[in-house]
Amino acid sequence: MSKSNNYCVIMAGGIGSRFWPMSTQKYPKQFQDILGTGRTMIQQTFDRISKIVAPENIFVITNKEYISLTEEQLPQLQSANIVGEPMMKNTAACNIFMAKKIAHINPDANIIVLPADHLILKENTFLEKVQLAFNLAAKNDYLITLGIEPTRPDTGFGYIQFVEKKNSEYFKVKTFTEKPDLEIAKTFLESGDFLWNAGIFIWNVQSILSAFTEHLPEMTQNFDSCDYNTENEIGCINVIYPKVNKISIDNGILEKAQNVYVIPSDLGWSDLGTWTSVFENAEKDSFNNAVKSKHIVTYNSTGNVIKLKNENKAAVIDGLENYIIVDTDTALLICPRDNDQLIKDYIQDLKTIKKGEKFL
Repeated sequence: MSKSNNYCVIMAGGIGSRFWPMSTQKYPKQFQDILGTGRTMIQQTFDRISKIVAPENIFVITNKEYISLTEEQLPQLQSANIVGEPMMKNTAACNIFMAKKIAHINPDANIIVLPADHLILKENTFLEKVQLAFNLAAKNDYLITLGIEPTRPDTGFGYIQFVEKKNSEYFKVKTFTEKPDLEIAKTFLESGDFLWNAGIFIWNVQSILSAFTEHLPEMTQNFDSCDYNTENEIGCINVIYPKVNKISIDNGILEKAQNVYVIPSDLGWSDLGTWTSVFENAEKDSFNNAVKSKHIVTYNSTGNVIKLKNENKAAVIDGLENYIIVDTDTALLICPRDNDQLIKDYIQDLKTIKKGEKFL
């Protein structure tokens, strides 16, 4: 590839606590092969985008604790392209940090921002939509997001309402709505002008930096004080990170900006946010169980996710329906799939009541 203005930032800083006990603080979900495909989530994200963005233009921003994990899993990246945050500050801070770094390398850069842990089955469609977004971002002062055509009134996603315009591939965004309740989600679906917010963004580096100047001026001032891509950068970032506001890029910028556009995209997308979403996207056996291990026998059991860390371990499951069964070296989880949103609470209780910090 010739030197291109197209860049990618993969956000890989989360802990993925809803995937406990497989995802832990030491080894979060983006570094795991959740679906048993042979590639971890971050590797799949890298594989996908490297078809249209050169590896030297791909950056990963993660928690500084996960730098060596990232280096191990993505040996194609130069170490300068793996950036560690000193603490978690939601997505606005990491986006301005990376925009500043990339602007110093190439002031004409167009950037796609990708979560590290999403599933995209329709890869060719994804690449076509990204190419369209890059072309739009290069020519216009647009902040662009890929919106997923909703298949159900899901209350776990944010929604994007767009302004209808006949025969266009992209639309002006009217409103962003955080996770709605079920009744509202149903009306969104019926109206036909709402999409799921997948957290995939494309913009020119100058467009996003001027949006930060306008909508998050204090954060901009903080990040203006650093000298990027030099040996002074880390020290400066360590000083400003504790001061900056903990706010998402959606709340901080996209909900306020007037130049936000969405490209409706049918990508076979899932944010793989819960064990139920893993169940939905995994291969099932003839009893509709998502089982990856060769030594599991089931009786009168259906709709279960069964995951054993040790491939040589045998398990017999009898009489369970719609359960999550996850066994690792240090922990065992057995709970109804309907309760997968409570896993964060289980962890909290394990920590406080049972003093089980080391299992998390």
